[in-house]
Amino acid sequence: MTTTGAHQDATGTPPRTWLWWGRRRTALLDIGLGLISAAECATQGVDFAARAGIPLALGVALGLLVGSLLVLRRRWPILVVLVAIAISPAAMGYLLTVVGLYSLAASDVPRRVLATLSGMSLVATLIISFVRVREDVAATGLDDPGVWYVPVMAGFIAVGSTLPPVLLGLYIGARRRLMESLRERADSLEQELSLLADRAEQRAEWARTEERTRIAREMHDVVAHRVSLMVVHAAALQAVALKDPQKAVRNAALVGDMGRQALTELREMLGVLRAGDETRPPGAPVPLAAVGAAAAAAAAAAAEDGPRIADVEDLVGQSRQAGMVVELSVQGEARPYPPEVEQTAFRVVQEALTNVHKHAAGAKVMVRLAHRDTEIAMQVENGAPDAAGSGVGAELPSGGNGLVGMRERVLGLGGVFVSGPTEAGGFRVSAVLPCGVSG
Repeated sequence: MTTTGAHQDATGTPPRTWLWWGRRRTALLDIGLGLISAAECATQGVDFAARAGIPLALGVALGLLVGSLLVLRRRWPILVVLVAIAISPAAMGYLLTVVGLYSLAASDVPRRVLATLSGMSLVATLIISFVRVREDVAATGLDDPGVWYVPVMAGFIAVGSTLPPVLLGLYIGARRRLMESLRERADSLEQELSLLADRAEQRAEWARTEERTRIAREMHDVVAHRVSLMVVHAAALQAVALKDPQKAVRNAALVGDMGRQALTELREMLGVLRAGDETRPPGAPVPLAAVGAAAAAAAAAAAEDGPRIADVEDLVGQSRQAGMVVELSVQGEARPYPPEVEQTAFRVVQEALTNVHKHAAGAKVMVRLAHRDTEIAMQVENGAPDAAGSGVGAELPSGGNGLVGMRERVLGLGGVFVSGPTEAGGFRVSAVLPCGVSG
């Protein structure tokens, strides 16, 4: 099937079925051309019947049949052109020839077929025009206009009735194919943009999830440790309030210091999170492309301003003030590390001490740090819980996320994390971090 490209409407969606036309307007156009061609061929059939000596009704019927074939120009343009060439000796079907050649050139038929049929039509028209021009010159009885007149006029008629419709059809066909190509390209680009938008949404959702996880981990590290120490000091305060007022005052001061430190860290964290919202108008949506960058920036800012390995000594001192027996052992020479390595090392020790406060109150704790050439190792090991102090730890709730958070931090930096109970009834947390990670 060959078409001239009018089988779809402007929206690119297939319309209601109108045989091979697709649209009512196209069908009405071809039917109208078929009626005009049939009327033209029927009129010319009268002259053909008189010249050929056949009945008038037969000539008119032949003209009607041949002319009405123009209705098929979109479905079978080759058939229309072949019929037009076949009836050219009968001197009928001018509209059929012109419109048929145009439809053939505008369709998707191979170019060699178009060239062959156009050449055949040109030759047939040239022969018929030559004969008719010579008859007209002889019928006028005028002087001989010259041997060049008849062939030149026949050539003009043949070229004028063949070349323009073919060129116009080629132009319309090329333009139609170009529009279809542009439409397909636009559809392809729209699909690609939709796919990119979906991927951007997935990346944004992943970034939001990662940022929520990071924030939850930071909140857990800050709140769990500080509040655990505050609960331990509050229990001690309650125990010595009547017996030793001076110690109770010191414990109360420690509780206040712990609370202020926790509030300070929370304010700093919230300040980082709100920094990106200050320049955005209230109620404005967050651009998807900015979510990942904001998450990365917040993580980097938190790492730069976070705790360091040097703060582990203060951390151990706070646990000692809470009544825990803690020993700190440092091997190797301390040196600067990337911010995320320092913060992760600190958080591992902090969370391990917090777990001792919660689950092994009164147990002795050993904190080891080892500065090596390409890595830093840390280990927090506690003995069996002291029965006398187990009551405090039992009052501290646990969400079960501490070890998970430590593992995520260490593995995220390409390190090794191991935790588990010891043979003596205690618990050990060990981690090794590569120190070559850039900040």
